[in-house]
Amino acid sequence: MTTLFELGWKPCFEESFEQFKKAFTSNANELCAGRISIEHKGIYRILSEHGELLGKMSGKLLAKSEAGVRPAVGDWVVMSARLNERQATIHDILPRFSKFSRKEAGTDHGEQIVCANIDIVFLVMSLNRDFNLRRLERYLITAWDSGANPIIVLTKADLCEDIDEKMKAVEHVAFGVPTYAVSAATGQGIDELRQLIKPGETAALLGSSGVGKSTLINCIYGENILETGAIREDDDRGRHTTTHRELIVLKTGGIVIDTPGMRELSLWDVADSLAQGFEDVETLALNCKFRDCSHSGEPGCAVKEAIENGNLSPERFQSYVKLQKELAYFERKSSKKAQSEEKKKWKASNKLARQRSKR
Repeated sequence: MTTLFELGWKPCFEESFEQFKKAFTSNANELCAGRISIEHKGIYRILSEHGELLGKMSGKLLAKSEAGVRPAVGDWVVMSARLNERQATIHDILPRFSKFSRKEAGTDHGEQIVCANIDIVFLVMSLNRDFNLRRLERYLITAWDSGANPIIVLTKADLCEDIDEKMKAVEHVAFGVPTYAVSAATGQGIDELRQLIKPGETAALLGSSGVGKSTLINCIYGENILETGAIREDDDRGRHTTTHRELIVLKTGGIVIDTPGMRELSLWDVADSLAQGFEDVETLALNCKFRDCSHSGEPGCAVKEAIENGNLSPERFQSYVKLQKELAYFERKSSKKAQSEEKKKWKASNKLARQRSKR
């Protein structure tokens, strides 16, 4: 029987679970905890001490879901289990200690939680044509903001002839972040990754399509439990195979979450993490002559000087500027949404007051 600890249970969840039981109006003894392993169109596969169950949200939680409150893969939930039917009703989500989020595709301000309650984020990038430092910078900022510890994994090392050069390039944009070059074909670096995932800890694998995340999980697990795709000859990239997020319990006691490749990673409320991701640029800016220096031509600009003498690459600075603009746009949109919602509440409150005064 799988224990809650083996599924990633921590003391913080125990405290929240007991508080929910006290507030539950029905028979609290029927409640149990489980962890979301897969979500598909409102149906959740839940791992628990009682085995695997299929769950749906209760009416109360379903109402909350309209405001964006819904379970994500990796979440711990409070549920009523019907063990004879292998089904459950999900009543609530226990508070998360970490989450990896991005802006929901097709919206200006919606949040999409990719996965929750993760200890480690493996940022996976291949050493062939997928190698892209600008994309890695974006992933790093979001990883820092998640609350989990980022680790960079460079796959397909057997196909790369300049590993040392690429490793040094990564070090210039990922200060102090552990980086591993691995190969599923030769086994290089796989044992090291496996040892990083301690019993009871959760690692999420994130990266673009075809970088080898599913193949990497198969290697870490020790057998082929996920479908993988061969490398295409026309562009040297792997085929997209993962279509949903999935939590997998390893035989060694840790947990991994596989995620579909992301064509786009739009930032979500990560202003504080931008400074951490671009610590070199932020430090240089402190030495500018003017406190409000825009680094676009002012005299005494330390950033411009660093670019001119080769201590800062123009591409990295442009990436910093681009991400700053993206976050500023996000903040403006969020502010407008908040103002609009406040205006609606004010109108509704005034309408109710007028109706009462007429009675």
